[in-house]
Order: sequence, then structure tokens, then C-alpha cells
Amino acid sequence: MADLLSLPHPRHSSHLLPTKGIHPRVARARQLNGIGFTAAAGKMSVSSHSHPSPETRRSLSHLAPLEAILFDIDGTLCDSDPIHYCAFRETLQEIGFNDGVPITEDFYVNKISGNHNDDIARSLFPGWDHDAAMKILDDKEAMYRRMAPEKLQAVDGLHKLCRWIEGRGIKRAAVTNAPRANAQLMISLLGLTDFFQLLVVGSECDRPKPHPDPYLKALKDLDASPNHTFVFEDSASGIEAAVAAAMPVLGLATRNPEQLLMDAGATFLIKNFEDPKLWESLGKLV
Repeated sequence: MADLLSLPHPRHSSHLLPTKGIHPRVARARQLNGIGFTAAAGKMSVSSHSHPSPETRRSLSHLAPLEAILFDIDGTLCDSDPIHYCAFRETLQEIGFNDGVPITEDFYVNKISGNHNDDIARSLFPGWDHDAAMKILDDKEAMYRRMAPEKLQAVDGLHKLCRWIEGRGIKRAAVTNAPRANAQLMISLLGLTDFFQLLVVGSECDRPKPHPDPYLKALKDLDASPNHTFVFEDSASGIEAAVAAAMPVLGLATRNPEQLLMDAGATFLIKNFEDPKLWESLGKLV
């Protein structure tokens, strides 16, 4: 099992990859819930002016003054994908999935990473009874929670960033497709229980990521405007959700292929929370 938890990081072509125009996946994300959104009187309303121009999409300067920062959890706060991959690989092999041939990391990235368990169940077990499929995924999540306390590690610079946010009174929320039990465990293991003002779980919204609902709920509950908020995400589905909620996204290139994150609509990529490009951008927002 140890070798599965020591997966090499993909080769990064650079720490920063600027966007070039509007990719079809960005258009798809925006179509998930209208043109855009603005916060008014605690509600979200459709607006054609909430997205910055292509010229400003490469920076965050248009967000000043910054009101809120929203975080995904898996792969964003912590490098948890190797643990999830191992748990999925063992669980699926035990039930004879793919004739007992272990899933590959590419399969995990393309079919599983960042998706909600309901969507994973439909993808992996088409035609199965839903409860039976979800029972397998529940078993996988239980295995993950057993493994996480010994293996989970924060992404470099996380606690430095959290101190910066707290010191400036910026609103913050964790927004995840993970089950609530997983999310609470990871936040606790990372020592961030008192940091987050809100935890939004995709399964508790009308629609999980890649739909914008979880991020729209976070904006509403924090009473924050998407025009003064940005998101940290590490998966294509999460980036699509944030883009559809009319917010710029900084992609964490922890495990998923960089081009996949850019194609989903990331404003730019950072390697971790120590990345100089991140701190340069933050300095222009407060």
C-alpha cells in the first residue's frame, strides 16, 4: 500500500499558465446556471456583467477590495488524492471491478477525481441498483477515513495563507463534494476547525459540483459578492463550478494535469500556497 501513497507529481511545465481566450469547457460551465451572478439582498441574480473581460481574467486585481476566499478541500487544502486513489483501488479490486485488474492513476484522474459520489456511482456501475453502488462507495469512504489520520498532509504554505486571511478579516468557507464526515475529519486533521466560518457540502445542495450551487450557497451564507471573491480548486469539476458561479479560480496543480485545469477555466495555476505569483496577486487585493 505504501507505494500507492507515494505517487509522483505530474511534471509541471510552469507554475503559471495564463488563459488564452474562452475554452469550450468554460462556456459549458457558465451554461450550467445562466450567464453570471451578482449578490444582492442576500440572493443570487442573473447578470451579464459579472464576468471580467478577457484582459482581466489573467489577474485578480479587479476583485479589490477582497471580501471572501472559498476553498475546495481534497487536493486543495491537502494532498489527499493519493489516499483516495489507494482506497478506490483496493475497494474496487475487492469487488472484482474491471475483472480484478487494479485501476490506474489515469483512470482515477479521468473518471473519479473531483466528482460527487452519486456521479461516480453512475459512471463506474451503470445499470446497478443505486443503493448497492453507493454502499461500495460508502465502504471506500470509510477506508479513506481510516487511512487519512496517518497520511494526510497540508499543501505547502496553507497555514501561512490562513493566518494572512484571518489577520485581514477576510470571509472564508470550505466548499466540497466530499461527504460531510470526510470534510470535517480533514479540516480537523489540518487544524482548521476554527478557521472556516462555513462548510458547504455538495450533497446537501440541490446539485453538487460541477454545478455552481455549492459555491452560490457559500456566497449567500457569507453575504459575499462574487465580484470580490475568488476560489481555490484543484479539479476540473470544481473549477467549472466556480466559473459557473461567476468567480475566478486559482488552480492548485497538486496532482491533476495542468492543461485539464486550464481547460476547465482556471484563471492561473499555482504549485502550492507558497507560490510567489499567489502572494503578488494577494498584495493587490487589500
